[in-house]
Amino acid sequence: MFRVLTVATDLSVSHTAGSEDVRPDGDLRVRWIDLEKQDEHTLAVLAERFGFHPLTIEDCSHFDQRPKLESYEDYLFVVFHGFEVDWDHIDDAQVLELHMFVGRDFVVTVHERPLPALEAVWNRVALDGRLLHHGADQLCYLIADALIDSYFPLLDDLLLRVDRLEDRVLDHVEPPSLAEILDFKRLLVELRKILSPQRDVLALLAKRGEGLISERVSIYFRDVYDHALRLHEAVESARELVGNVRDAHLWNASQRTNEIMKRLTILSAIFLPLTFITGFFGQNFESLPFDSRTLMCGMLVSCIAVPAVMLFYFVRSKWF
Repeated sequence: MFRVLTVATDLSVSHTAGSEDVRPDGDLRVRWIDLEKQDEHTLAVLAERFGFHPLTIEDCSHFDQRPKLESYEDYLFVVFHGFEVDWDHIDDAQVLELHMFVGRDFVVTVHERPLPALEAVWNRVALDGRLLHHGADQLCYLIADALIDSYFPLLDDLLLRVDRLEDRVLDHVEPPSLAEILDFKRLLVELRKILSPQRDVLALLAKRGEGLISERVSIYFRDVYDHALRLHEAVESARELVGNVRDAHLWNASQRTNEIMKRLTILSAIFLPLTFITGFFGQNFESLPFDSRTLMCGMLVSCIAVPAVMLFYFVRSKWF
């Protein structure tokens, strides 16, 4: 479904729906065409009216691209990624892929699912066309900035949950399972796979006078690039924290196993002399050389005294 937001040269704003206005218009400041849930027909409309390269149209039909920037004769093709996490089902995190064509007076965005960051920019521009007084490259900046900034609340929440995970490991009250820790590790790996190439894309856009990005707008992209660097550093820090939590969890499990084995060993050591004593005096033979009431009483006393002395020794030695 197409929707079109048009900013005229006097910075007035109008918006329409449908494919009628899906075309470049050199008499306008900027035309933003947004396509959600693309199909062969809508992509064919874009290819026909804008002359986009078949490879970029093919990329838009298969949303499995990594963040990238490709420069063509009269437009840029950019792939950005957003991210969405349901903390109740952390293993089902969703990558929100956005494909963007940036020309001199138009921007075309293609995505399969709604993107809150993109919707926020749409509403801002619809209310104030002056936001695009520099042109289409400024709209590209606004979208990139909104997408990158959408990661900060997610990472803040993630770091808070990792801290709580660490506390649970150390407090032994409700220790997390190894599967729960590995879910966080996989989430951070997925974020790193997205943010690393996205950082490189922003570095290219921030270059002075690169392609269709003007020098005055490239300065703003440097700020977005700085945000991407901060996000990448936060992800690396969170990965180290999760690694420490995993190591602490495994150490605790090893310590619990050692404690169990120590107690079992102490019990075995206590019962070993008792087994010898009762086995010796319990032989089923007549006329034993120690067959007397006194020795029987001594055997009973030793069955009590030997464990008591061993327990006293173990406790004094802090083995138990």
